[in-house]
Parts: sequence; structure tokens; C-alpha cells
Amino acid sequence: MAETQQVHNSSNEEESPEPETSQSRRRRFKVSNMSFVEMVQMVDILKRADYDGKYGPYTNPNERKAKIMTKVVKSLHRNFGVRRSKEQLRKRWSDLKLREHDQYRRIKKVLLKSDVQVVVPKSSDFSSDSAQRMIQEIMFCSRDLDITKEKNQGD
Repeated sequence: MAETQQVHNSSNEEESPEPETSQSRRRRFKVSNMSFVEMVQMVDILKRADYDGKYGPYTNPNERKAKIMTKVVKSLHRNFGVRRSKEQLRKRWSDLKLREHDQYRRIKKVLLKSDVQVVVPKSSDFSSDSAQRMIQEIMFCSRDLDITKEKNQGD
């Protein structure tokens, strides 16, 4: 028995350690459930940017999708302080469309109610990036306010 134990230990020592995988070097993101408001914002961005490519053939569709998903990641981090990976968001988007039909319908209903017509002013004062970001922030705040009002009315 002692001999088999000794042989077993020596064979373990000879094995080389497992090589470090690329996953172990990747940044780890907090895995948690997405709030309804986060999902609304994600769906809004993905629908407006035509993430699924319903409105035309696009050159380099994968590159285009990666850029859109980067916008979603940045937007969620900026507005909610939560960092999510592109893979997490792709999975969530797929789940919403394929498995969670009721949740997806609720999100679309909220987006329809709070859809804001964007008016582009004729003046060149609002053509800068900072003004565009400010307009976008106002739109997000308005949408969040509508969602909060809807939640409070439901309670």
C-alpha cells in the first residue's frame, strides 16, 4: 500500500503544471442578475442600432456587432456603475428573445411608452460631441424617470 502511495506521489510531481489559459488572464466581471432598467437600456441600444441586422445587409457584420456591444457595455457602466462583459450581454439578449418572451414584451412596451422624438436643431451649437452626450443623458434620465413612475404606479 505504501509503495502504491509513493508511486502515485512521484507521478504527480513529474507532471508539468497546467499552462495558464487565456481565460485566467481575462478581466473578471461581476456576474449578477440584470435589473429591469439595465435590460431596458440594453434592448433600447441594440434595437436602435439594428444589432440583429434586420434593416439591410451590412459589410463586416461581426465587427459592427462588436462595436454596438461595446456601446452597450460603456453605457451600462456609465449609467449604472456595473461592468458587464460582451459575452454576458450577448447571452442575456439571446435569452430575452428566445426564452423570456414575457420579459421582452414588457421591455418593448416600456420603450414604446417612453420613446422620445429626437429633434435636430438647425443651429450648429449642438453639433459638438459634448452636446450630443448631454442630450443622450437627458433622454436616459427621462426614460429612467418614466420607468420609476411606472413602478410606483404598479405598487
